[in-house]
Order: sequence, then C-alpha cells, then structure tokens
Amino acid sequence: MSISAVLIDDEKHNLDNLQELLYAYCPQITVCAAALGADEGVSIILKHQPELVFLDIQMPNKTGFDLLRGLSNYDFEVIFVTAFDNYAIQAMRFAAVDYLLKPIDINELQAAVDRAVKKCRLKVQNQQLENLIHLLKSQQNKEDQRIALTTLKETRFVKTSGIIRCESSNNYSTFFLQDGEELLVSKPIYEYEEILKDYGFIRCHQSHLVNKKFVKSWKKEYGDHLLLFNGTEVPVSRSKKDEVKRALDTG
Repeated sequence: MSISAVLIDDEKHNLDNLQELLYAYCPQITVCAAALGADEGVSIILKHQPELVFLDIQMPNKTGFDLLRGLSNYDFEVIFVTAFDNYAIQAMRFAAVDYLLKPIDINELQAAVDRAVKKCRLKVQNQQLENLIHLLKSQQNKEDQRIALTTLKETRFVKTSGIIRCESSNNYSTFFLQDGEELLVSKPIYEYEEILKDYGFIRCHQSHLVNKKFVKSWKKEYGDHLLLFNGTEVPVSRSKKDEVKRALDTG
C-alpha cells in the first residue's frame, strides 16, 4: 500500500534531500508535492489532501505549529522535522507525535514512516495530532491538560490531574489513575519525569513518580515513605530526600 505525502520546509536542499531519502528507502511513500514555507504548505495540503505531511518546525514568518493552527481538519499523519528545538521535542513527546532530527537518520526515518503507514491503514483520524493542536492552542488550566499514554492496544489520552503516580519496571512504566485503572506503557519512567515535572509530579525514587496533590503525609517509620490518600506507600530514596521536601514545601 502506497500513501501520499507532501514535504514542507523553508530550505530547498532539505526538501531535495528528504525526497531522495524517501525514494531510496521508503518505497511505500509517494511524494505528491513539496512546499517552501508555511503559506505554500497550507495550499498544497488543501490541494492534495495527503495522508502524510513531513513538516519542518523552524521556518521564517510562520513555524510548522503556526501552519497547523491555521487548519481546521487534521485527517493526515504528521512527521515533524527539526534541528534542535527542545520545546518542540517535549511537546511532541507529550502528544505522542513522531519527529525526526536533522540531519535525518535513515533508520529513524524508516521507523517513523512505518508507524505512519500503519496508522493510515487503520483509516482513523489522527487523535495524537489533535491532542498536540489542543495543547498548542489552549490557554487552559494545567488541571485540564492531557498526556498520551500508548499501551499495547491503544493510545489513551489521560488528564494529568487524574494520574496518582507512575512506577517503573525496567523499560516499562505503570500509570495508576484516580479511578483505579492501571495502564502499562512501554517507555521508561525518566521520559515521563521530563514531561510531567511542570504538572506537580515528583520523582521521589528511581522507580517512582508521584503527583504531589495525592500525597497525604511523610512517614519516617521503617525508612522514608510518602503516604498517599488511597493508602499506597511510596518510598523516598536518600538521594531524592531534599528535592522531595522542597517540592512538597512549595505546595
């Protein structure tokens, strides 16, 4: 199955390089158009109705995010291409959207394309991209922000305020939700520490990340533990002790 794609970047040599890589290593992609910049990019998206868009983030006048804000429908997959924008990478991790770093690595390109092709075959609207646009557009309270958690069966969009804690086991993490549900995702806990640190979460132990609003007390009997309102006790490691105290003291 071949899927249609458009390429958007503000530098022609980047467009030419990406097109050559796709032709050589991703035969399932048919490039139907390329655009220099965001305004031209909107035009080719509306004209060609692609299934996949390769989108540069850092472009003059309008960024790739600005381009997406200007669209009303997101019935295509997006693979972002960026040089070094740390904020963009964090936002894309938060929304579970694919990105490639320049210069483009062939293996990463093939893996991202394979994921996009699988999503296109399912013929479902790209909820991950909608979630990213929601994050970019909204000025809402952090209590209403959502994070994408990808399990073996689905990608769930969960409010950060409804996550009690996260516990790691090797390269897997289990999220414990306020409604009692548990979600197992195949990512290590350190990735979520970076994403959730601005939403009231504390890394109290190598294997534990806790939403501080669910912390009831600090127990010192038989070692330091955080007692949560649901009765769970979470250990506090010696190396994290001062950091956790500071975080709890600041509210």
